[in-house]
Amino acid sequence: MKLHQERIGVRGGGRGLHEITSAVNQVVGRADVRTGMCQVFVQHTSASLLIQENADPSARSDLERWFDRLVPEHDPLYQHTAEGPDDMPAHLKAALTSTSEMIPISDRRLALGTWQGLYLFEHRRRGTDRVLVVTIWGT
Repeated sequence: MKLHQERIGVRGGGRGLHEITSAVNQVVGRADVRTGMCQVFVQHTSASLLIQENADPSARSDLERWFDRLVPEHDPLYQHTAEGPDDMPAHLKAALTSTSEMIPISDRRLALGTWQGLYLFEHRRRGTDRVLVVTIWGT
């Protein structure tokens, strides 16, 4: 069994879903694993990872708007506001989603479905550099 791990930097580009499927597939290719598992972990508390539709962008924008309604800025009950009005909502959105995803590898590629993509879900307005730890194991 092979084990491979890399850290990759991703520019969040501001609030929203940013597809990272290709970047992670490049790491899978370097790992030279035909069949196995890939874990992707984002090392931040105000961003998360999602597997979501990659065909129709309206699905992603609907999801982003839904989260904005669910966790609005300027809630008077927030105490953690020192980094701006989007900071506490970003932490809550990350808590409601996931900081890691586990994806099977088949034929040296992520075994995502036809309409699936892997996304960094950036919850802050400003573009922030994010670090992903990609761990791959298999044969």
